[in-house]
Amino acid sequence: MAVAGDPDREVFARSCLKPLQAAVALQLIDEDLTDREIAVICSSHNGEAVHLRAVHGVLRRAGLTTSSLRCPAAWPLDPDTMARAGRRRRELHDCSGKHAGMLLACVWAGYERATYLTRSHPLQRRIRRATLAALDRDDTQVGVDGCGTPIFAAGIRDWATLFARLGEPERLGSVGEGAELAVNAMLAEPYLVGGRDRLDTDVMSVTGRVMVKEGAEALTCAAIPELGLGIAIKAEDGGERAIGPALIRALREIGAITRSETMELREHARPSVRGGGGPVGEIVSDLALRRPR
Repeated sequence: MAVAGDPDREVFARSCLKPLQAAVALQLIDEDLTDREIAVICSSHNGEAVHLRAVHGVLRRAGLTTSSLRCPAAWPLDPDTMARAGRRRRELHDCSGKHAGMLLACVWAGYERATYLTRSHPLQRRIRRATLAALDRDDTQVGVDGCGTPIFAAGIRDWATLFARLGEPERLGSVGEGAELAVNAMLAEPYLVGGRDRLDTDVMSVTGRVMVKEGAEALTCAAIPELGLGIAIKAEDGGERAIGPALIRALREIGAITRSETMELREHARPSVRGGGGPVGEIVSDLALRRPR
């Protein structure tokens, strides 16, 4: 487990919980989904055409349309896609893949679809139980994610532990099979998880073995199955610009990525600071990991 920040400070795992939420949904879905479909269920996607096609594909399996989604409308995260959309059109929310997966699970389980976001819904109760079991906790604060789903609070150390267990899914009990499907799909189809110029997509694409999930408010988590480790990094001020350098540095410190892979990820490891239309510096992480006493 690797942690940057106060390891016991509780934060809501906004968006980082998606692989586990997907694992619970996959328990209920009694059909074989493609890696692309599973990856988009785990995604916080850019809203590019490839992502929208995948979301629509999951909804078609459920016999549903976008009208069944309860996530709010949102502009695409990808600047080029948003520019093409102009003012006339809003795209699916970046969490729409997760919502489509939840709806497909409800169809297979016979659960009520219209209320799938409520805390008392059987699907959300399943997700809460799976989260508590994965965190070795009896209870947790419950909040609301930006897309409307229930979300949970735990320490940064806890989220690193959860991701370590996602990399060793046999440690997750009954949701282990779904977790293995989710992690493997994310590594097989990283572009569906984020998209153009995204940290999680690029790390997974370059390494093929480090699973990364970006979250909101500058929380990002990673699983390194071959080392049995999980990483959770949180910027205290919620600023995203420190996360790429910190994550790449942490991965390099624990030997999870090679020097050549670090160079391929340079735009995330040492992003440019621009001024006057050109580069005037770069953001560099100098964190040093230490073993707890």
